[in-house]
Amino acid sequence: SLVMVGILVGGLIYGHLSDRFGRKLILRCCLLQLAISGTCTTFAPNIFIYCLLRFLSGCSIAVIITNNCFLIIEWTRSQSKGMVLTLIYCALSIGQMILGGLAFVFREWRTLQLVVSVPFFAFFLSSRWLVESSRWLIITNKPDEGLKELKMVAHRNGMKNEELETAQSRTTIFDLFRTPNLRKRIYLLSFVRFASTLPFFGIIVNLQHFGSNIFLFQVIFGALTISVRCLALYPLNNVGRRPTEMFFLFLVGLSILINMFVPQDMQTLRVILASVGIGCVAASHTCFSVHQSELLPTIVRAKAAGLDLLANRCAAALAPLLMTLVVYLPTLPWIIYGMCPIIAAPVLLLLPETRNLPLPDTIQDVENK
Repeated sequence: SLVMVGILVGGLIYGHLSDRFGRKLILRCCLLQLAISGTCTTFAPNIFIYCLLRFLSGCSIAVIITNNCFLIIEWTRSQSKGMVLTLIYCALSIGQMILGGLAFVFREWRTLQLVVSVPFFAFFLSSRWLVESSRWLIITNKPDEGLKELKMVAHRNGMKNEELETAQSRTTIFDLFRTPNLRKRIYLLSFVRFASTLPFFGIIVNLQHFGSNIFLFQVIFGALTISVRCLALYPLNNVGRRPTEMFFLFLVGLSILINMFVPQDMQTLRVILASVGIGCVAASHTCFSVHQSELLPTIVRAKAAGLDLLANRCAAALAPLLMTLVVYLPTLPWIIYGMCPIIAAPVLLLLPETRNLPLPDTIQDVENK
């Protein structure tokens, strides 16, 4: 729970700082913070210190993922954004598989914590070679630094000179709600994120209901999500962001609702349906991340990601609590898990399609569309 709270707080605070001081600086700080707090957790002398360190670890986790995504997509041409974000999320799936194996080998939690934390010191040291986003530098009135970064890379990302004229200095989280189009996008994206995260954590938290080995599940789900994410790349690039995400959200809800009627003794079928649900959630999250990054302007992209994390963590916190509803109806939690993504799917029609379109850099770019 403290990790979840840390992710929520860190997303809001570091999201604002990322838009103000840059993606690279905050990413490096979070890598160092996670390395130190994670390693120190192994040697926590009491529960208070342990809880504090877990909270600090949570604060940095989500920002490491989002800022990595931002640094990549803000250097990538429109036609390749789907592929690079799919690769990032496939790396997360590989990490899930490795974690399942490590948890099986290292059953003592302190040893496991140390093994997964120490590598972040190496990640921190290697991050010095990262390149700051030139789009962010130019939009925040640092054109000289942006030009310097542009000269350091092998290709250009298609920015126009006119973008220098629309540069803005500083923004606050309230800028996300001052204009109608951006405000609409924030509300709808937050709802879709909430509705797609709820079934994911509902399945993950309740893995024991499907029986079998929880360590093996982690490896299987990791391998499955890699496959499904790669399969989603073709329709994502050739059909569009909205229809691809709608398709996978519908499959998530359908797999959960069908699983309600499968008898407990048919474990193989139950596991297959649960795996389909997890795989489709993973694919929908990848599609969502691509779509979201192309809907939000560079100047406030990290702040908006912080609000997205708020919706994500609220769903993560609510998912296990829904299981208390079984006292009223045994299938009620699963009905909610299944209906949420099905309801969220048509909501995507209220958002514009962004396939092969350039990233918006300013709030005015969003309002003009």
